[in-house]
Amino acid sequence: MNLMKYIESKKNDEIKQLAKLSATKNIKKTGTYLIEGFHLVREADANDQRIVKLYVTENNENDRLAKKYHDIVTGVSDDVAQALSETKTPQGIFAVVKVQENDDLTEMKGQWVILDDVQDPGNVGTIVRTADAAGYTGVITSLNSADFYQPKVQRSMQGSQFHMPIYRMDLQKAISIAKKSGLKVYGSEVNKEAMPYNKLEKTDDFALVMGNEAHGLGADVLSETDQNIFIPILGKAESLNVAVAAGVLMYGLKSI
Repeated sequence: MNLMKYIESKKNDEIKQLAKLSATKNIKKTGTYLIEGFHLVREADANDQRIVKLYVTENNENDRLAKKYHDIVTGVSDDVAQALSETKTPQGIFAVVKVQENDDLTEMKGQWVILDDVQDPGNVGTIVRTADAAGYTGVITSLNSADFYQPKVQRSMQGSQFHMPIYRMDLQKAISIAKKSGLKVYGSEVNKEAMPYNKLEKTDDFALVMGNEAHGLGADVLSETDQNIFIPILGKAESLNVAVAAGVLMYGLKSI
C-alpha cells in the first residue's frame, strides 16, 4: 500500500486497543469511540465530527475519505478489518471519533423522546433514527439505557446521532427539566385506563417517555407525567416492541 502505515496482524497492540472501544468504560476513558462502514464515516465527516484516526483496507486506499484524512489514515489487512468489525462482511473502513460533549441541558423546546432504561442496542438506535426522521428536537436516555456510543447502537442510528442532540442523564432530572421548560410530559404504558394516543390533544412542545422492554415505565415515572397514553392493540398480540411503539407514538403525536 502507499499509505504511511500498514497493520497486518490483528494481534497488533493498536488493533487490540481499538477493539476495546466497544466497551463503555473504555469509551469514557479515552473520550473516543469506533464507527465502521462508509455510511457512518461519511455522515461523521459531513457533520463536522472530529475524526482522530481512520483505518482502511487496501481496496479503499484511494477513497475520497482516505485522501482527505491522509495524515491520520492507517492501512489494515482484511484479517484486521474482520477482527474489528461486528458484521460478517466488513466494508473495510473504520474511524475513531472524538466523543462530542453537548452543553448541559437546562431548557427543552420542541419535541423530545426520553428513554427509561431501554437496554437493547437495536431498540435505542432505532428510536433515535425514527426521532430524527420524525423531526424531533432530541433524545434523552437514562443512565441505565444502552450506551449510544456502543457499536451496535451506532449502527442502528445510521448517522442520526450526528443530526440532533442526544443526552444521557438521570431520568427524574430529564423529566424535571421538561416540566420546568413548560413541556407536556407523556408516559407510554400498556394500560387501557390510560388515554389512547390518537385522542390526545396535539401540542408542539412535549416529551414522550418510553419504558424498559420488559417492565415498561415504573409507577414513580408514571406518577410524574401530565398524561399517560397507550396504543390500542387491535389483534391478539399482548404488546408492541418498544421501538415500534415509539415510532407509532412519535408520528402520532406530531402536528403534521
